[in-house]
Amino acid sequence: MPVKHQIVIVGGGNAGISVASKLLLKNKQLDIAIIDPAEKHYYQPAWTLVGGGAFNINDTVRSEASVMPKQVHWIQQRVSGFLPDVNKVSLADGSEVEYEYLVVAPGIQLNWSAIKGLPETLGKNGVCSNYSFQTVNYTWECIKNFKGGRAIFTNPNTPVKCGGAPMKIMFLATDYFRKHGLLDKTQVEYWSGGTRLFGVEKYENTLKKVAARGNIKTQFFVRLDEIDGPAKKAKFIGFGEQNKDQEYWVNFDMIHVTPPQSAPDFVRNSPLANAAGWVDVDKNTLQHVKYANIFSLGDASSLPTSRTGAAIRKQAPVLVQNLLSLINAQPMTASYNGYTSCPLVTGYGKLVLAEFDYNNQPMETFPFDQSKERWTMWILKTKILPWMYWHKILPGTA
Repeated sequence: MPVKHQIVIVGGGNAGISVASKLLLKNKQLDIAIIDPAEKHYYQPAWTLVGGGAFNINDTVRSEASVMPKQVHWIQQRVSGFLPDVNKVSLADGSEVEYEYLVVAPGIQLNWSAIKGLPETLGKNGVCSNYSFQTVNYTWECIKNFKGGRAIFTNPNTPVKCGGAPMKIMFLATDYFRKHGLLDKTQVEYWSGGTRLFGVEKYENTLKKVAARGNIKTQFFVRLDEIDGPAKKAKFIGFGEQNKDQEYWVNFDMIHVTPPQSAPDFVRNSPLANAAGWVDVDKNTLQHVKYANIFSLGDASSLPTSRTGAAIRKQAPVLVQNLLSLINAQPMTASYNGYTSCPLVTGYGKLVLAEFDYNNQPMETFPFDQSKERWTMWILKTKILPWMYWHKILPGTA
């Protein structure tokens, strides 16, 4: 007997769980399945703080079973592909799951091996990354044991989850070096595949001052191509008009690597993907542009905004409302405006809360200038948001 469910959600992360929870709050009779192989569920936004020694890693992980909504059928398998013309998802074990409606939210894929030598040296030789639960503690080891020299922080030329994260750990490290009298004998450098520090001028102006405060050198239009851990050398390739194909071999004492990222292979190689590999959805309705009974949100979607949990929090209610409208044969009226938020840590006890829409126009929550560094926003990041995630966002009530 083939497995069939009314609504199948691919992905049991922030997006998938919160959508399922919100759907069930609206209608407990819905037949929903979530497909996800994970044993653990992570609160990844706190990994920046873990890497900076300001948060306990054990508070960022729970069992996947503990966050799965009770009425959901959990299919603990890997997805291998999509068959949208026959309304089926194929699984790694060779079986298939049939659906009436599909929500695609598998998150983003970290392509560690795209950087030559990185998998072999990650977690040693001063090569660290906050982008993995397994390696984030080593970032803190590198920072607190640093004695001066060259500290490099990289940002790839691909979309990444939490676009500010590559910079946030750099600002924390710089602040740590300053507090411990090391900044005078340290050169902090930001090697980025981006074109600028931040895409919204109001917040970028503050970040430029933070970078100047730490005497941080910036290099844009470059991608990390290779790391030689034992020799403490990294190779960057330029791709801007001024430095196209130029090679830079750079020595380092520590290097924090943000890996290149993409949609998961089973999305990229599917009929659901656009030319860039992301699930091809309307940016306002979150409905697939070709398959009317498919929706997507979060990091694997084509939505042209920063990939953050805050974005998902605004996308989920729109998707839920439009999906229920479709099920009930009513017009879809909910619209997502591209809202996203980046809590930009600029030092210990300091944070700039950037909030903006598709047009990179600020959309601020609080009645004060959020481009200023504030201790209150640090408390929001370190105390309030983690609590909200586990107790309100995943259960669908925030």
